[in-house]
Amino acid sequence: MIIYKEKGNSMKNLPQIMKGLTNIKLANSQQLHWLLTHKCSHRHNYVRHFNCLIKDYNIKERVGFLDIETSNLKANFGIVLCWCILAEDGILYQDWLTKKDVLSGTEDKRVISTCIDTMETFDRVVGHYSTYFDIPFLRTRALIHGIPYPEFGTLLHTDVWRMAKTKLCLHSNRQDVIAESLQGKTVKTRISHPAWRKAMMGDEVACAEVVDHCNKDVVDLKKNYEALLPYCRVTKSSI
Repeated sequence: MIIYKEKGNSMKNLPQIMKGLTNIKLANSQQLHWLLTHKCSHRHNYVRHFNCLIKDYNIKERVGFLDIETSNLKANFGIVLCWCILAEDGILYQDWLTKKDVLSGTEDKRVISTCIDTMETFDRVVGHYSTYFDIPFLRTRALIHGIPYPEFGTLLHTDVWRMAKTKLCLHSNRQDVIAESLQGKTVKTRISHPAWRKAMMGDEVACAEVVDHCNKDVVDLKKNYEALLPYCRVTKSSI
């Protein structure tokens, strides 16, 4: 039996098993059956016209604003000291290197694992210069540790650096410059070199300073994204 969409559908009409699904590649067997047996106004099932499902039921992406701090710019030399993901609703997710991680000899393996687990709870991750740094750095560290990393097409990605590069005319597309130009100020902090080195050894005070720096970065990131979004096309680019 094929069921056609009725006018006026919204999230409240969507079966519980379908709520939260924004990527067809992540659909389970029950969800796929529902998609195959329900059609949009174009008389195609929702497997073929998945974007119609998003529009018909007003399903919104869950967006997370990601930033990482590392000990080196290259992932075969450095490790991830901390990561932060700020959700659109203001909830902040974070993790950092501890003394136990350092003494265990596993380096940033646990931190990478928790970062990926958290990333996968979102539909889209947003970063700054993340196409060339955050995303490939995390992928490289995950592969080094043998940790499964989100495959192509499973998680969407937006780079605010690219948005600024194409839509603005600034002397620099650094995140703090964009924030100062569009918001009038930046909350970015500076960290001393000794603090970076101590954080690599899991020093609690130094790690707290690095995490605070990371927290403030995602605040600027979110504001910059929201300021530029009306002038950009939301793409389906994958991480």
